Amino acid sequence: VQLQASGGGLVQAGGSLRLSCAASARTFRRYFMGWFRQAQGKEREFVATISWSGGSTTYADSVKGRFTISRDNAENAVYLQMNSLKPEDTAVYYCASSSSPIATMTPLGYNYWGQGTEVTVSS
Repeated sequence: VQLQASGGGLVQAGGSLRLSCAASARTFRRYFMGWFRQAQGKEREFVATISWSGGSTTYADSVKGRFTISRDNAENAVYLQMNSLKPEDTAVYYCASSSSPIATMTPLGYNYWGQGTEVTVSS
């Protein structure tokens, strides 16, 4: 396994969760890392992405101001801090690695995927 996501769980609306993604050195390259999510019966959608340096981040409008993506290159890890969670944030969350040198917001732009971690937000 090249990417391993964890940290999902059940939380009440308004609560917080922090997702983690551990990556092998081979996949944690000097490119972008991203988080996507897929709700039951829906297509996988972009959540956030971060550049190698961490200096460039991009968020989906639906999570902007509530979620924060970060990375620790020394630990080969990327994180997603999720605050003010809403029931519509319920989904399986996936971390992914992109070989593109620019921010990519489509799943096709990512080469490696973790297995997903489930987040359920109750109302």
